[in-house]
Amino acid sequence: MSSYDYDLFTIGAGSGGVRASRMAAGMGARVAVAEERYLGGTCVNVGCIPKKLFAYAGHYAEDFEDAAGFGWRAQPPSFDWPTLVANKDKEITRLNGVYERLLTGAGVKIFSTRARVVDAHSVEVDGKRVTAAHILVATGGWPVVPDVPGKELAITSNEAFHLPRLPASVVVVGGGYIAVEFASIFHGLGVATTLSYRGANLLREFDADLGSFLGEQMAKKGVRVLLHSQVRSIERRGSGLICAMADGSAIETEAVMYATGRLPNTLGLGLEQAGVKLAANGAVVVDENFQSSVASIHAIGDVIHRFQLTPVALAEGMVIVDRLFGGSERKMSYSNIATAIFSNPNVGTVGLSEAQARRDYGDVAIFRTSFTALKHRLSGRPESTLMKLVVDKASDRVLGVHMVGPDAGEIVQGFAVALVCGATKRQFDQTIGIHPTAAEEFVTMREPVA
Repeated sequence: MSSYDYDLFTIGAGSGGVRASRMAAGMGARVAVAEERYLGGTCVNVGCIPKKLFAYAGHYAEDFEDAAGFGWRAQPPSFDWPTLVANKDKEITRLNGVYERLLTGAGVKIFSTRARVVDAHSVEVDGKRVTAAHILVATGGWPVVPDVPGKELAITSNEAFHLPRLPASVVVVGGGYIAVEFASIFHGLGVATTLSYRGANLLREFDADLGSFLGEQMAKKGVRVLLHSQVRSIERRGSGLICAMADGSAIETEAVMYATGRLPNTLGLGLEQAGVKLAANGAVVVDENFQSSVASIHAIGDVIHRFQLTPVALAEGMVIVDRLFGGSERKMSYSNIATAIFSNPNVGTVGLSEAQARRDYGDVAIFRTSFTALKHRLSGRPESTLMKLVVDKASDRVLGVHMVGPDAGEIVQGFAVALVCGATKRQFDQTIGIHPTAAEEFVTMREPVA
């Protein structure tokens, strides 16, 4: 029996921390987890789950409009923001309970308070010191607002889920996935929405065609998309806000939301004092085994600032638990990680962008198509779908699958399996499509673009 109080002490009960803790307990380890806010972390409480629920809500306005082209007649619908917020909160409370039962059912001790690392094997929690053979930091990330005058008047995604009332207008600042998702949500709920981004193209971390095509579609729907645009200051004017822009213009709005990035949540955890090396942005620096500069202290998930995705944190959690308590030497693979952006329209992507493929493989073939989905032939909505394949000419292997359009995440998930299996373009061509669907376009594109 170890002389420590626990074999594993996890700080942070988000997706990665909960998975690692309960699976370690299932392997016979004595485990405790400390969480000062809410079980489930960002994803369950102020991330994936409530965001997807809000995204569903934002799509209904178009669904009601589209139904008219198919013969449906109804009274103009109305939307009630408090109902959406209350029902969202009810679902999150249910999920908080699920996470608690997963942990307690596995025999994990839960400390509902803040924890601070004291040294290589000690954690301070509930005013006392407990010891552990291994400490796992899984505290996630936190949204940040740039240091502009009036920043205290802005909100982030955290507050957007709990607004007491829906604003009549909003300026969303940013060009990443959180920015385009919330711009789509607000617009879908009837808010006059401006998306302001300082760059030349939305979604700069993704294939370039995705950001440019998405921006066009969002603009068609009525979102005011401003590129090369930067907010210089925010000030209160009457009951509203004024955004002073870098080009000298001003935007009057009821709310300003910043979605310009998240930083690792390591402030005040005692890591540096314990000898743990942190990156300039506060991320815990770890090796391929998720081990920090202190051998007994490990970190996974958003706090290491690699891929800020819930399934990645879950996978990292399993890799470290298998190594610490299962004798495994397997490593985490970050290739072909599929992801979806729940903007309107959706974005789905897996594998390499065109630019990455040209850099790594040189001679590549690009297959791309855009079209109006069958549904919109009757709805009359001016929305198009984009699909794109990136193929290595030498091996014929498909390196990237990218889509902008309805249910893009659902469609690309299946193609992610094909990429992990090393599928070739010839195998895509030999696959018989399901007709009529949008997804069949991925297996019927025959001619590469110039």
